[in-house]
Amino acid sequence: MEIVIANISHSVYAEIICNTIAEAAQVRGTGIAKRKPEYIITKMENGNAVIALDGEKFAGFCYIEKWSHGKFVANSGLIVHPDYRNLGLAKQIKHKIFEHSRAKFPDAKVFSITTGLAVMKMNNELGYKPVTFSELTDDQTFWDGCQTCKNYDVLQRTEQKMCLCTGMLYNPSKEEKKTYEHKFDKKVWTRLKNIKQNRFIKKEK
Repeated sequence: MEIVIANISHSVYAEIICNTIAEAAQVRGTGIAKRKPEYIITKMENGNAVIALDGEKFAGFCYIEKWSHGKFVANSGLIVHPDYRNLGLAKQIKHKIFEHSRAKFPDAKVFSITTGLAVMKMNNELGYKPVTFSELTDDQTFWDGCQTCKNYDVLQRTEQKMCLCTGMLYNPSKEEKKTYEHKFDKKVWTRLKNIKQNRFIKKEK
């Protein structure tokens, strides 16, 4: 199994990717926005997608969407072919696309809206936090993409404030602050420990 950054050579898989997404939505009865092969191919051309392949057989896919002039990005269309489900592949793809998003758009907030508990769990492991829709992008193009979802009427009735999906957000600035604070605390603790040891040595003398 290989998970790679997709490119134009992978455009031959665009149709099966769209069909797999649509079939998964039908089986689960959840609201997944429909995708067209042309849109998937554009993501591949721009290097904004990852694809999992078992030899030449399609196994899984996910892509990056950019919103609000690059202030927000979303990892969308996560799908695993039925033949490769329950093997942990979705988690591997999710991690790969997240790492790619952070490398390509390091200052962007990464967000997700989903009804799937498995996706929520993966998001949580990556550092996403549940948020209200008001903390997500206000780019109307993003919300217009929900029109093909069976739950779009809910989103409309609430003036895009809530839906059946849960909003989750990874804020790089907050995560970096946590990392800095952790390093700072560790540094302070080391200094205090050294001071204490030096005092003990002096007392022994």
